[in-house]
Amino acid sequence: MAQGQMAPGIVSGRLSSDELTSNFTDLHPPLASHEAAVAADRCYFCYDAPCVTACPTDIDIPLFIRQIQAGQPQAAGQTILEQNILGGMCARVCPTETLCEEACVRETAEGKPVEIGRLQRYATDDVMASGAHPFERAAPTGKTIAVVGAGPAGLACAHRLAMLGHDVVIHEGKPKPGGLNEYGIAAYKSTNDFAQAEVDWLLKIGGIAIETDSVLGETISLEGLQQNYDAVFLSIGLAGVNALRADGVDKDGVRPAVDFISDVRQASDLADLPVGRNVVVIGGGMTAVDAAVKSKLLGAEHVTIAYRRGRDAMGASRYEQDLAASHGVRILCNVQPVAIHGNGAAAEIELEYTASHDGRLTGTGETVRVPADQVFKAIGQTLDGAPEGLTLDGNKIAVTGAGRTSITGVWAGGDCAAGGEDLTVTAVAEGRDAAMDIHASLST
Repeated sequence: MAQGQMAPGIVSGRLSSDELTSNFTDLHPPLASHEAAVAADRCYFCYDAPCVTACPTDIDIPLFIRQIQAGQPQAAGQTILEQNILGGMCARVCPTETLCEEACVRETAEGKPVEIGRLQRYATDDVMASGAHPFERAAPTGKTIAVVGAGPAGLACAHRLAMLGHDVVIHEGKPKPGGLNEYGIAAYKSTNDFAQAEVDWLLKIGGIAIETDSVLGETISLEGLQQNYDAVFLSIGLAGVNALRADGVDKDGVRPAVDFISDVRQASDLADLPVGRNVVVIGGGMTAVDAAVKSKLLGAEHVTIAYRRGRDAMGASRYEQDLAASHGVRILCNVQPVAIHGNGAAAEIELEYTASHDGRLTGTGETVRVPADQVFKAIGQTLDGAPEGLTLDGNKIAVTGAGRTSITGVWAGGDCAAGGEDLTVTAVAEGRDAAMDIHASLST
């Protein structure tokens, strides 16, 4: 029996199982063959296509769309996967609206781009559904590389190295591989356990072993990896969460948004997941939007995103902001948290209005209180436990070229490395490029 949206506090079962199933279906359903053909027909197949320039993995987008148009989805999938081995997940979660589709000539002329993301999913799903792996390993090199972290960067690096004939051992701290694709992507963007299916498909290249519950700094050390492997690639992500500077952050009901997103992703029954009646998410990026929308889909009555700057400064794209609004999420801009009030547990959050003077954010002294029995912190993550001896750039690992760190024989990529954007597609590009650099260095 569903408890309803107005049940007080943080409770499970606010919605019925049927409602939850409906809420967590695919955000963008897959294209049928005739839909893909129609969508592909809209492409101008531009010479020097701006969409390719906008793609962090440099996929030849006009070519794969022409292959779909010609009725060759397998060939299209191969074109995509040669550049982006996690093209299936990227088709689901990549912010195409601010990358390839924003650059599309159709978008500029008509405000309606070619649906590149959905066409990419159509092609890559076709390849994965065939059961075959489109790549073969080169002759064995006798070299073995350690990859630390089985997220997008680590998986992309491992696959490319395996394809080049090297053996790879991936050390993953969590019980399952996939990184943010498994634990941090909104459940309505990646359904039917796709992240694990993609990992299983990727491993068909051969030559890759994954050791889970293998934690850098606990069960393994960088020094030990350097002694036992020919090269090391660090893709350890950002495990720390930035501190929320407000009174009452230790009250019950206050937690990192990434933990909540992970709980939803790993839940065997969504009806068992507790969510507040009044939810406030602090932050302005895609993690904030994901947490807010998920709260709504689980049955929270009132959900508010509170962001300290103006809407144009939000890390979440306008599309993501509109997605949140379409689910009834209120976006409150130019406010920062001052205190979380409640007797032991959160009951309301006090927010101070902000103003920007010469680019510097200051509080105005005017405050507003918003009911909040659950507060999610989505204010960014930090590098946690970087090995000693590595030079840092800010709070990330400093790299030069294709991911070379300050330690010879050690590369880094993905969210833990300085430079680039914290996107799945960027992580894939960095892992792939580091693999090519590792291969070159081991071949000399």
